[in-house]
Amino acid sequence: MTEKTTATHPGGRTIEWGAGTGAATEFELLYRANVDAVTAYFARRAAEPQVVADLTADTFVAAITSFGSFDPRKGTGRAWVFGIARRVYASYCETYSQHQHRLQRLAGRRELDSDQVEELLNRIDAERACRDMVAGLAELPERDRAVIELVDITGLRPQEAATALGLAPGTVRMRLLRARARLRKEAHRQRDAAQTGNDNSQIQGDAHD
Repeated sequence: MTEKTTATHPGGRTIEWGAGTGAATEFELLYRANVDAVTAYFARRAAEPQVVADLTADTFVAAITSFGSFDPRKGTGRAWVFGIARRVYASYCETYSQHQHRLQRLAGRRELDSDQVEELLNRIDAERACRDMVAGLAELPERDRAVIELVDITGLRPQEAATALGLAPGTVRMRLLRARARLRKEAHRQRDAAQTGNDNSQIQGDAHD
């Protein structure tokens, strides 16, 4: 009889896989090393604990299913997992836009208990600043925005981001440089505009004295 190893991620869904084999041990290490980062990734995109929980669980269920196809020669486990997370989120957005998401989720999901909801709300709140930062990247092209988020916010190396996005490392580095330059330019513009506004307020205040 095959022993089972289980793990319950912050969303409460228990994920189970066969234990006692090298592959099972490798997957367990992969899961435990990345579950917090994947949860944070979804917490920057959704404000509902149940959605964050479901997307995180869906990512690792997909990872279990396809773990046999993971080739460490093509990139790190972290990059591979985030590639799956991006596809899970893209699928979620597509389903949601077709007004099918709520029915599908309510049909089979496990409801969270109060402690799990509180834990995920704390995670969502902790990611609020990063979520605002992601929203502030809206002026960038989507392809550049994805690179900035994976490297500068999530903390992947450019090589890992390239694997997650299915791009050549040189392409990722080029997009990263371009996006950072654009963000610096925008930050300088906003700073100059704020300084101009302060100067005008000071002039108006002096005129009234």
